[in-house]
Amino acid sequence: MKVLITGTAGFIGNELAIQLLKRGDEVIGIDNINDYYDVDLKLARLQRIKDHPGFTEARFDIKERELVAELFKKHKPDRVVNLAAQAGVRYSIENPYAYVDSNLVGFVNILEGCRHNDVKHLVYASSSSVYGINTVMPYSEHHPVNHPVSLYAASKKANELMAHTYSHLYGTPTTGLRFFTVYGPWGRPDMAFFKFTRKIMAGEPIDVFNYGKHRRDFTYIDDIVEGVIRVLDTPAQANPDWDSDNPDPASAKAPYKLYNIGNNEPVELMHYIEVLENCIGKKADMNMLPLQPGDVPDTFANVEDLVKDMGYKPATTVEEGLSRFVDWYREYYRV
Repeated sequence: MKVLITGTAGFIGNELAIQLLKRGDEVIGIDNINDYYDVDLKLARLQRIKDHPGFTEARFDIKERELVAELFKKHKPDRVVNLAAQAGVRYSIENPYAYVDSNLVGFVNILEGCRHNDVKHLVYASSSSVYGINTVMPYSEHHPVNHPVSLYAASKKANELMAHTYSHLYGTPTTGLRFFTVYGPWGRPDMAFFKFTRKIMAGEPIDVFNYGKHRRDFTYIDDIVEGVIRVLDTPAQANPDWDSDNPDPASAKAPYKLYNIGNNEPVELMHYIEVLENCIGKKADMNMLPLQPGDVPDTFANVEDLVKDMGYKPATTVEEGLSRFVDWYREYYRV
């Protein structure tokens, strides 16, 4: 297939591009290489794929309507994976306009590209943050998600609504993937697992929010990418049993679907830190702090639909995943 991926210098987009290229797909990659975090790391990720004969790079921001339209018209991708987004829950409190530009304006440009170029399937990144202040665990795609607690989460919920509209009006198959706390080699330096590793190795104190009582459904990068590929290969279908008197949020009469991709096994933050300490071989100096605005205490993914429809369930333990990450970190940063 010819697959357009937005965010190919990003954590998930880069690994997805590598795996699709390995199996023989052609990949067109868009990224604006912004400076939200270490640009050198983004460029190093791109080095992994830039010389592959099946890869074509486009370097611009998806908020640029004309450039997006031109790229779709030129390359005519069969399928699209939209992973480009302004990430980060706490940053959305400081800089809301970055989320509007990328996650809303950028996403409608991608939807328009799919609509006008007969794209057979759009897969896009949503987030576990859409569950907001929901407390029914495990989180299910069939639960309503009407109470986000950050603009980042609201922008991802908006993406799901926008995708449904295009599926309904134009018949474009769209599938939203709610990712649960992704970690692993080549990860994002703004995320806790990365910050903890750097600071523990440097002998600096780490900030532990919610006094370490967080529980997160940590999901290893390889498991996420395997899930994305399986979904990409299975375009969303209309649900003939969808009932407007009892509407299911995870499907529709249109070709629209939502899936959680998580490990289905939440881990307490203190245990996560303990595993990281064992991998590094050094104890952490912890600065215990209250829950931050925009954060939620727990995440826990119900993945029954993913298992039923895709025959797949993420299974990498934090012990295995963090060990691989620390090995990569030592090699990459020569620590």
